[in-house]
Amino acid sequence: MTPSSSLQARLGIARPILQAPMAGAQGSDLAIAVAKAGGLGALPGAMLTPDAMAAEISAFRAASAAPLNVNFFCHTPPEPDPGAEARWRGALAPYYAELGLTLDAVPEGAGRRPFDAEACAALEPWRPEVVSFHFGLPDAVLLERVKAWGAMVLSTATTVEEACWLESHGADAVIVQGLEAGGHRGMFLTEELTTQVGTFALLPQVREAVALPLIAAGGIADARGVSAALALGAEAVQVGTALLCCSETMISAIHRRALQSEAARHTALTNLYSGRPARGIVTRLMRELGPISEAAPAFPLASTAVAPLRAAAEASGSGDFSPLWAGQNASRCREVPAAEVIAELAAGV
Repeated sequence: MTPSSSLQARLGIARPILQAPMAGAQGSDLAIAVAKAGGLGALPGAMLTPDAMAAEISAFRAASAAPLNVNFFCHTPPEPDPGAEARWRGALAPYYAELGLTLDAVPEGAGRRPFDAEACAALEPWRPEVVSFHFGLPDAVLLERVKAWGAMVLSTATTVEEACWLESHGADAVIVQGLEAGGHRGMFLTEELTTQVGTFALLPQVREAVALPLIAAGGIADARGVSAALALGAEAVQVGTALLCCSETMISAIHRRALQSEAARHTALTNLYSGRPARGIVTRLMRELGPISEAAPAFPLASTAVAPLRAAAEASGSGDFSPLWAGQNASRCREVPAAEVIAELAAGV
């Protein structure tokens, strides 16, 4: 296939379709399948140890010579706050009692590290063709190291201001994330949720404000969505939710059922599962504590105390305490090979 845009040519992909990196939902199997179908496969590095990341990249390289995107978070780790942690555990205490769990046994801390010198050193020998970031960009020294091996740098913007910031701080392309998108909001210049708007309202505004190539994300699940995004100024799209039920993902049976049920029509932004706003199917925890709660500690600390509740509930077949990440359009979630989804999306090019 002849690339339809300069971005597609630079990425080295046959189709202008990027797979969203989805931590906890996928590994190299999905990235390989998307790459073989002509899209850009991605690996979520934010929750992987250096050894685990090396294993996933190695598996991808063994199966495909296509370009690879490895994604990281760029948050600032919060200072320990015993008071905030105590308030959070107090809010969750009734659920611990209900499930017969002990809060005292739950460690503090969380496993999501930002992109730092250690992560950069672990990634460098692999020289992935694309490195993408959520919550801004790493510091200039780290960014220069990434670019020095020839990687193209992508990052997420949720507002026009964030897109302009990314352009002025070294991003090579901007992922324009609309409010419809599942998973974590990439917002980093503000915490004000009223600044967040839909993909097809945001995209043309960003197109007017920056010269960088744009990748549309959020609510795109079929060829019509792809066509609309390209018409509004994007050179490619990034898709996550539409791929979640594919045979190459590793989501739980509970999550898979929810995505293919009427429950998937009701999603909300919540900070209960990590401490940052992220879109998922509404669960019991979200209904009872409110999807956005001041009791939740700063990202990523909220996740630690929720994890035992999730494990215990899922063991009995319940998703009451599970982060069932999903965008506002789960209508195309099906248990089919990822290649089939990519081909259907590409019909809109």
